[in-house]
Amino acid sequence: MVGKFERRKDTVQELTESAATHVGQIATIIAGAVRDVTREIGDWVSDGIEMREAAKKARDDEGEAEPVD
Repeated sequence: MVGKFERRKDTVQELTESAATHVGQIATIIAGAVRDVTREIGDWVSDGIEMREAAKKARDDEGEAEPVD
């Protein structure tokens, strides 16, 4: 027969293991979200840089397209 102390110990152990598992899963979710948000921000900045470079190239090309007499 299992005593009262051992039952309580087992309950605390199970609760601790469960909490550790859930906290680990939550940390994994948060880390993944941070990674995904960082990637999206990086892509957004890259898009902005590419648009700025394309606009500069278009301005430069307009200057070259004028006929020279």
